[in-house]
Amino acid sequence: MIEQVSFLAKRVEELEERLARYENPKNSHNSSVPPSRDENRPKKNQSLRRPTGRKPGGQPGHKGNTLKMTATPDDIIELRPGYCRGCGASLENVPAVMEGSRQIVDIPPVKAVWTEYRAYSGKCGCGRRTVADFPKGADAPVSYGSNTEGLVAYLHARQYLPFKRMRELLGDVFNIGISEGGLHCLLGRFADSAAPFYDIIRERVATAKVVGTDETGIKVNGDRHWFWAWQTPRYTYIAHSDNRGRAAIDTNFPGGFPDSTLVHDGWRAQTSTVAEHHQSCLPHLLRHLNYLEEKYRGAVWAVEFKRLLYDALELKRHYNGPCGKYQGDRANIVMRLAGLLERPPDKKLKELRTFFKRMCRERQHLLTFLFIKDVPPDNNASERAIRNVKVKQKISGQFKTERTAQNFAKIRSVIDTTIKNGMNVLEALDLIAKLKPQTVD
Repeated sequence: MIEQVSFLAKRVEELEERLARYENPKNSHNSSVPPSRDENRPKKNQSLRRPTGRKPGGQPGHKGNTLKMTATPDDIIELRPGYCRGCGASLENVPAVMEGSRQIVDIPPVKAVWTEYRAYSGKCGCGRRTVADFPKGADAPVSYGSNTEGLVAYLHARQYLPFKRMRELLGDVFNIGISEGGLHCLLGRFADSAAPFYDIIRERVATAKVVGTDETGIKVNGDRHWFWAWQTPRYTYIAHSDNRGRAAIDTNFPGGFPDSTLVHDGWRAQTSTVAEHHQSCLPHLLRHLNYLEEKYRGAVWAVEFKRLLYDALELKRHYNGPCGKYQGDRANIVMRLAGLLERPPDKKLKELRTFFKRMCRERQHLLTFLFIKDVPPDNNASERAIRNVKVKQKISGQFKTERTAQNFAKIRSVIDTTIKNGMNVLEALDLIAKLKPQTVD
């Protein structure tokens, strides 16, 4: 009889947990599940931002932008009246006064420029005949120039065009015929030229004081692979790997980040990476707490922990230097965290209990941003860096080979770094295509 009661009690607990999962499933609002995996219709507001009460759109006092006239037009056309609209008399010899001006900005017809190099030879008095060398890049009877190479890299990794649409654009706009194999060749050649810059970016990221990291899954010829991103405010380093564990990190940063604070979303390979400090992404934790709060009907521990994280974010938002009040408020938050981690939730709340154990393991990673000024409380910048990979895959489909995946990683790293440093992307790519790799120090 006792065994039967115990069995029934356990069965009731399992059914209640299944019912809770059915009534409060994970979605993009209460967890890190992407919106594409939400069941039924996702909630309209999936952000952790609190409502401000302001209407959408431009706010009062916002300065709008409009197309402005240039002070140095390329062409000026003077419009003079030929006759009087009153009596019809000729105005040809009458002094004219300018009443106003308007400008039209347009793009002239674009056409490819074909340059032919003709190599001549000369015979010296000694009998030796010398033939002039063709310039670098003219390696075949017909070759594509560096501007075309940079443009293809731009369309591929910045505008995410599939190869078929790239061929169409190059043909329709520039009258350049090129095969898909030719596009792959140009991208491979550009990636080789960008390799020295790619290595410099990796070195700069490795020695930065604050580094953010994230990873995402991709398809390479039907298999599951990964793209990893490590970034700083000035540099972005993206790498392809067939591994989501420590092997991918050790391949790119074998020494870890011993002088850096590593900001991440709590993936075990990231938390175990060597770093001076770690910082977990608080929005990830808050979304998970939303889920736990919904599932366990407003569990007190989840509510208090969420309030603690929001208070920490609010304190960081109003940081004005290490004044006495700030240090006192920070100490209060640290003590509140210690109190919550000493008071575990009920064992019956299994997922909340699991979350509690994780917070105990990562307690040193939760509030780093309150002690180091330049450390952010979120991993948003890394998510933005890695999101480009998902956009590329959604538009163009999977990568066919590991080489093409790594080529994209190199080119995208250079593009993101160019953008962060306020440079023109296409001009930077054109410059890289023109330079020899060995000229980079």
